[in-house]
Amino acid sequence: MELTDKLVLALPKGRILEEVMPLVKAAGIHPEAAFDDPKSRALQFDTNIPNLSIIRVRAFDAATFVAFGAAHLAVVGNDVLQEFGYSDLYSPLDLDIGHCRLSLAMPEDEATEDPREWSHIRVATKYPNLTRQYYAERGVQAECIKLNGAMELAPQLGLSRRIVDLVSTGGTLRANQLKEVEVLTHITSRLVVHRPAFKTRPREISYWIDRFREAVQNGTNS
Repeated sequence: MELTDKLVLALPKGRILEEVMPLVKAAGIHPEAAFDDPKSRALQFDTNIPNLSIIRVRAFDAATFVAFGAAHLAVVGNDVLQEFGYSDLYSPLDLDIGHCRLSLAMPEDEATEDPREWSHIRVATKYPNLTRQYYAERGVQAECIKLNGAMELAPQLGLSRRIVDLVSTGGTLRANQLKEVEVLTHITSRLVVHRPAFKTRPREISYWIDRFREAVQNGTNS
């Protein structure tokens, strides 16, 4: 795919957007006013940098936009990177935000099982590839049912006794009488770049990697 002259930075909607914006601004990028307007339906925004725009998309889609060259840089959780395994994504920097974990949970009254004794499990999850790979490496066959949300309903309605989902405080699990049984991986958000673009535009993209690295270091040291 031929890339446009203007660099495009893909940012995820939701909680991570709130966490990453201080880093974006510390890196010297300030989006136009419409970016902070809750009434705006725009998805692409100009910034104070003439050759850089921002798109605001779903977290999973941010990786896809960069992997296929529609965006040049993005903020993506390493859960998404592991789930898709896109070869054209290069992750040079851990932004040290979006801390959570991907865990298997099940009803509290059934959570005494030892995962080491499992040979076959059924799991409802947004991460079927990551889940299957994790358990295959442990000799467990994981039958995954793909859900995009409301994972906690799966055990209640008999779809699956086990779920694999993101966990931060564990409050949602407790509210639904579920217990965290096993952590598959710990998650943080990363700055990722499009490998072909990095090869053809190394100076521009390296500049922004360095600006974000400085922002992370200054934030860590403050």
